[in-house]
Amino acid sequence: MPLHVMEKSIMREVTILLKDGRALKGKLAGYDEYMNMVLEDTEETKDDKVRRIGTVVLRGNNIVSVSPK
Repeated sequence: MPLHVMEKSIMREVTILLKDGRALKGKLAGYDEYMNMVLEDTEETKDDKVRRIGTVVLRGNNIVSVSPK
């Protein structure tokens, strides 16, 4: 079921919460069965500060939640 939701979210905006408290918002470019992900046009939010970081590769075990838009 979760991979079905991920498939529908390809090339759409998602918000990802990481274990260290950061939130990343970007376009989901790809993922694998371990929930490793590639985000494009990514913005990082931490302590109410936002910065643009571009393309990001995330390891699945650092991800707490994924919210598709």
